[in-house]
Amino acid sequence: MSDLKDRLRADLTSAIKGRDSLRASTLRMVLSSVSKAETAGKQAKELDDSEVMAVITSESKKRREAAEAYDSGNRPELAEKERDEASILAEYLPEPLSAEELEAIVTEAVASSGAAGEGMRAMGKVMGLVKPRTEGRADGAAVAAEVRRQLG
Repeated sequence: MSDLKDRLRADLTSAIKGRDSLRASTLRMVLSSVSKAETAGKQAKELDDSEVMAVITSESKKRREAAEAYDSGNRPELAEKERDEASILAEYLPEPLSAEELEAIVTEAVASSGAAGEGMRAMGKVMGLVKPRTEGRADGAAVAAEVRRQLG
């Protein structure tokens, strides 16, 4: 069983006992998403920690995007709730990469793949090297933008 999933369940119990309704509803939502992911597909299987982390990352991204949408729709109270949920989920994610760390990882991948002179044709090769090192710690769009910047 996933240690992260156990931690989510234990924290949910604590939030319920502590009458922290926002934390409890957020953890219920993410546990529900984990359960959906486990039963999706042809055969149900229990997720490991990395797969649970991917679900949490996805849910966190949904909260950030919803907050932006609420801001643009002039609904600041709903945007704030989404940001609060995203901050709760951030507690379960690894520390995000800084722009400098991301740039260093991409630079190293470009050098090790020999893609420096190939331009944009080498994007797939470089992304293949960068993605495992940035998984869950950097937004995929930001990673792709940095790769494009360095290859372009």
